[in-house]
Amino acid sequence: MILFTFPGQGAQRPGMLHSLPDHPAVTRTLEQTCDALRDDPFTLDSTKALESTVAVQLCLLIAGVAMARFFLAHNAGPHMVAGLSIGAYPAAVIAGALGYSDAVRLVAQRGKLMESAYPRGYGMTAIVGLDRYQLEPLIARIHTPAAPVYLANLNADRQLVIAGADDAMLLVMRLALGHGAAKVERLAVGVPSHCELFDAAAVEMRAAFSRVAVQRPQLTYLSSSIARAVFEPGSISDDLANNMARQVHWFETARLSWERGARFALEMPSGSVLTNLTTPVFTDGQAVCCDSNRMDTLLALLSREHAQLRH
Repeated sequence: MILFTFPGQGAQRPGMLHSLPDHPAVTRTLEQTCDALRDDPFTLDSTKALESTVAVQLCLLIAGVAMARFFLAHNAGPHMVAGLSIGAYPAAVIAGALGYSDAVRLVAQRGKLMESAYPRGYGMTAIVGLDRYQLEPLIARIHTPAAPVYLANLNADRQLVIAGADDAMLLVMRLALGHGAAKVERLAVGVPSHCELFDAAAVEMRAAFSRVAVQRPQLTYLSSSIARAVFEPGSISDDLANNMARQVHWFETARLSWERGARFALEMPSGSVLTNLTTPVFTDGQAVCCDSNRMDTLLALLSREHAQLRH
């Protein structure tokens, strides 16, 4: 079975919308975006524009939906979807649970809420080489109400992400290196996602979702917040509205997809972060990304997977 994965903030790159395939499915997505935003989406992916959390999140939504629709138009779609953070929104669209125009407006609101709450002085940092039981005590030594820092993403056993105030993260980074971390890296994320700092914003997003129709998905939607398949519309609304304030459990989500039969994972643009994280789970399967691969090659791989399932 085929899993489409949709990356979160930090995966963006300048020009990511301009490099999408020239195809009617992509054009339709861009036109729908323009109608929903009342603005040209191609203004969103410049280096300057991507300094904005709003632009970053919209670009990841647009690119994810457009590329997935390209494959769907070639009868090469997925059987299940999973997204990390903002990636859950394009995943829900492709699953048939959330209308695309609604998703555009919701993501614009989400980005504005997050950006206005923490316009500067906060972010996220990856820490490689420690497990959560080694890292959590270090976080506890630094965290205070005035200098908050939290464990945000559990991407792999020893690939974790913290979120919080810059000064607090810097102290945790130093402690982590002193306790055996192999690498610490500040991510290209300007907000402290996936922790309780966004509880108030999540309340506003739940109110926004109360005015939107969410449907039962037509294929399997995997939540990376709870590492479970979610089918009920109300539960999907809750998952999307609250995911900015909830931890990410990507490793468990990738393992869940494997346990449910996925053997081919394709990451939507941009980047290869989720492919690198998913590959160790797909031990006798395959995980690849759209970036740096030819579309005809990817279509051939997807067609092969569909053919094997038919037989």
